[in-house]
Amino acid sequence: MKVSLFITCLADVFYPQVGKSVVEVLRQYGVEVDFPVDQTCCGQPAFNSGYHAEAKEAAKQLIQAFEQSERVVTPSGSCASMIRHYYPELFKQDEAWLQRAENLADKTYEFSEFMVQVLNVKLDDLYLPAKATYHQSCHMSRGLGVKEEPHLLLAQVQGLEVKELPYCNDCCGFGGTFAAKMSDISEKMVDEKVKHIESTGADVLIGSDLGCLMNIGGRLSRTGKPISVMHVAEVLAKGGVKK
Repeated sequence: MKVSLFITCLADVFYPQVGKSVVEVLRQYGVEVDFPVDQTCCGQPAFNSGYHAEAKEAAKQLIQAFEQSERVVTPSGSCASMIRHYYPELFKQDEAWLQRAENLADKTYEFSEFMVQVLNVKLDDLYLPAKATYHQSCHMSRGLGVKEEPHLLLAQVQGLEVKELPYCNDCCGFGGTFAAKMSDISEKMVDEKVKHIESTGADVLIGSDLGCLMNIGGRLSRTGKPISVMHVAEVLAKGGVKK
């Protein structure tokens, strides 16, 4: 099976180790991974801010970059949701690009979604002793409809105790440009999220969207909380073989 990695802006600039983890894990399960170098932003920041013409230009570049790919996997439920749901919407009046947009949408998967729904992996030999909780991001759960897949993967990692996060459906306050435009409200929201994370007694916060992990992780660091953040792909890559 061949897969192309869509790295996303945040992983490329701030969390390259997440992209490396995705590649390592996929290769462990016999997947051949390539990286189309012409890929760029999916256009979501522009789209969410109302700049649809600019978003279309970014989308066209991404569509062309992955046109020859068999499947596309990304460590972001947010970006996967943009491609799957909003690319066809962007080009609904443009017949020349609509089919190309739909083709990319049909073959794009969020990482955990691909691991469970396509590869149907069994993680019998992974071991990572830690007490964790999982943040359920808005775009991935509500927009993409992917909720159970990360939990199904994490439940198979031996030694990993995952505590349920209170009010797990609440937004962390990131919301892309929302965190910049409504910073006071965003800060209150992330502080509430941090309080709920602390209540679980977790040492690690796990998530599937790097925007959320960056926002929450930044607040944890600024307030001196000894809680680290990890992407699901990092958990699977760092889980050593149980002896």
